[in-house]
Amino acid sequence: MADDLELRFERTVQAESRIEPRDWMPDGYRKTLIRQIAQHAHSEIIGMQPEGNWISRAPSLRRKAILLAKVQDEAGHGLYLYSATETLGADREDLTTKLIEGRQKYSSIFNYPTLTFADVGVIGWLVDGAAICNQVPLCRTSYGPYARAMIRICKEESFHQRQGYELLMTMMRGTQQQRDMVQDSVNRWWWPALMMFGPPDSESTNTEQSMAWRIKRDTNDELRQKFVNMSMPQAEALGVTFPDPELKWNEERGQYDFGSPDWDEFWQVVKGGGVCNEQRIAHRRKAHEDGSWVREAAVAHAQKHAQKEGAA
Repeated sequence: MADDLELRFERTVQAESRIEPRDWMPDGYRKTLIRQIAQHAHSEIIGMQPEGNWISRAPSLRRKAILLAKVQDEAGHGLYLYSATETLGADREDLTTKLIEGRQKYSSIFNYPTLTFADVGVIGWLVDGAAICNQVPLCRTSYGPYARAMIRICKEESFHQRQGYELLMTMMRGTQQQRDMVQDSVNRWWWPALMMFGPPDSESTNTEQSMAWRIKRDTNDELRQKFVNMSMPQAEALGVTFPDPELKWNEERGQYDFGSPDWDEFWQVVKGGGVCNEQRIAHRRKAHEDGSWVREAAVAHAQKHAQKEGAA
């Protein structure tokens, strides 16, 4: 019986059909999805912090409204993704506990500080741009609830990228000080953005199995190359340069060559040694603790409502 179920699962995946919550799936597939989707959800929630810090200091009411809307979108993305993990049997409270206790990860990019308002634009352009490269293939991932959640998320992330690019273009048309601010921000965020796709394929322990299960569609290095190819024409139109002396067009390959990120820095940040690691988790922990009364009230209200229905 177990062999028949596994064979049916493999045939469904190989046929590019979707696995749904009530379908049988291997334990490894379920655990891989929970790990990946939870990390994605955590990243959306933690990712509200770097830009949320600038809402009260945005230079105009228009910029404030745009930034506020974007941060709200990120909260919604986290909600979609946590809901997707629950279809796999995960508990949202347990996932949050694992995050604030350091037992689950989120994207390393959010452990870098946002020093100027130009960082808000560069995050929109480069960080959300990298997210789009990584997430668009997930719209075709083999697990149905995850794939469907990604369709809306990718549409909103594309809008965020355009917002960021428009902000930078406006600044590049401004004063020399504003143009210098944009270039400085690009210099600081370029390498962390390349690290968003994860370690090199030779060091990635999960990619091969995830691709076999059709959870992932591209390797880390393939996605990184796509991102570089996409970003270079945009940088030229914007009038900025990337801090990589090895970055140049390769006519033979029909793609850009580029240097290697500092992977020692990447692993240091992943393991908790980044500039903002402690700050990000402390803020998330405090928000979770401060919101405990809301969760308790919601549970009490639901129980009261259920008792009334039972009595009726």
